[in-house]
Amino acid sequence: MGRIRAGYMGRSAEVQSQHARGQQRISMIYPLLGRIFPADASPAQAQRIVILRPCCIGDVVMATAALTALREGFPSAHISFAAGAWSARAIAGHPALDDILAIDDMPTRHPSDFWRLVRRLRDGRFDLAVSLVRSPVMSLAVWLAGIPLRAGIDSGGRGFGYNLRVAADAAAPEHEAEIYLRVAGAAVGHNFHAYANLPVDETALATVRTRLQAAGIKKSFLVAHPGGGSNPGAQLAAKRYPPAQMAALLDALVKATDTELILLGGPGDQELVAAVGRLLQTPAQQWAGALSFAEIGALGAAARLYIGNDSGLTHLAAASGAKTIMLMSVTDPRRYAPWTATSLALHKPESPESAAREILAWLQS
Repeated sequence: MGRIRAGYMGRSAEVQSQHARGQQRISMIYPLLGRIFPADASPAQAQRIVILRPCCIGDVVMATAALTALREGFPSAHISFAAGAWSARAIAGHPALDDILAIDDMPTRHPSDFWRLVRRLRDGRFDLAVSLVRSPVMSLAVWLAGIPLRAGIDSGGRGFGYNLRVAADAAAPEHEAEIYLRVAGAAVGHNFHAYANLPVDETALATVRTRLQAAGIKKSFLVAHPGGGSNPGAQLAAKRYPPAQMAALLDALVKATDTELILLGGPGDQELVAAVGRLLQTPAQQWAGALSFAEIGALGAAARLYIGNDSGLTHLAAASGAKTIMLMSVTDPRRYAPWTATSLALHKPESPESAAREILAWLQS
């Protein structure tokens, strides 16, 4: 068994090494393509714009800062947002958008998906594409679609298909939303500052108020989402704060703030929410899978505080105006913290007690 495992591990390491060498050779081609493909465009007035950020929810929500900048720069343009069905629900109905261009969540993964994307972009007759994706295949797709003005991220030469290229150093700790804003600024011709934003839907807010009343919640409340780390093509449970520590943190915060508690989750989070609920000393409502994205945003905005992991729902709540705590572990808050003025990212807190102290001090500041 030991010899078989060693042999397997040896082959695995060899395959990984070959893959790394192949990727290195491919990456050497990008600068050459960048010289072949012209990048001499100038910002121009656009009438039909498409923003490309297919996945995932947190990235799509952060891209609303760039969307706001584009709407300010092109007030009369028709703006579409190309997103997969999983993520598009987060921004459906945004007032700066005219429509959603439905594409696959991973639209460049397979050749058939790639050519379907090219056709969709070509059929849209866009005169400006704003790509917030680092994929070299995406830059090729917008070039093949014949879109005249193409602004996008150029990381390591991967943006060769764009003629308005915004350099992004993968090693620099720059926030994703700032990079997105620089791409929007390149398209408009000058820089903008905007936060991620999802205006609260009044119908969703009315539904949430009715639900709160039915649950007997009459005083201020905290909302906590212990899940996250799940998107099409990506599962990363390591992003989640451990249930026992989450329960201890919530108990401390509820006691200190004299609030009620709602545990939130998506359709697949019922078991996790129930597990945290069993560990709590505090009574809690459990609303896993019960609310739409718009209702989650409205609930977060109405709460005293929203607490969640590095997940799309936490970004959504923050962009909806919630005072938000994001608990981060495997990702860098300098890149992926909520892009709002009313949020706090805690990176690898030492303990639930230390996290609670920092959160309470922030709430009082």
